Amino acid sequence: MLSGSGSIRGKGSGGSFSALKLLMLGLLLVGTSAKVYQRCELARTLKRFGMDGYYKYSLANWVCMAYSESRYNTSAINHNTQHGKVWSTDYGIFQINSKWWCDDQKTQGGKNICGLRCDALLNDYLGDDCKCAKVIVTQSGGMGAWVGWNRNCKGRDVEYFVHGCGV
Repeated sequence: MLSGSGSIRGKGSGGSFSALKLLMLGLLLVGTSAKVYQRCELARTLKRFGMDGYYKYSLANWVCMAYSESRYNTSAINHNTQHGKVWSTDYGIFQINSKWWCDDQKTQGGKNICGLRCDALLNDYLGDDCKCAKVIVTQSGGMGAWVGWNRNCKGRDVEYFVHGCGV
């Protein structure tokens, strides 16, 4: 209950929290939020998570793939349909698929090979995204698992994606 002094008293607790402490606690509980990265910001972030040269793919390939898949948007979600029915969903900046790699608690027969919830891929922290992308590229034998990379990056000069980024 809120008292007239701007503090909240727990029922029977005898203690109080200031409104500021409660607000700060609420902000901590909210956690990280979705983000649309800038090209060079993403390149630096992916490099920090060890993507440059991972499985012999340049950092430029990873940034190109992220652009092609999500336009650098960590909250991107795309539903894959067949005969008008959603059979899987792609999540996050790398568009990681719920049929194989993450668990969205909706996809029938999903494998969850990365061992994580799909909604964990929708925030601005890319550590789990990069960890799962490494599993995907290793287990599928390359970046060919990503349609956007195949269409827009494979066999092309992708150095633009890191040009001027200082990475």
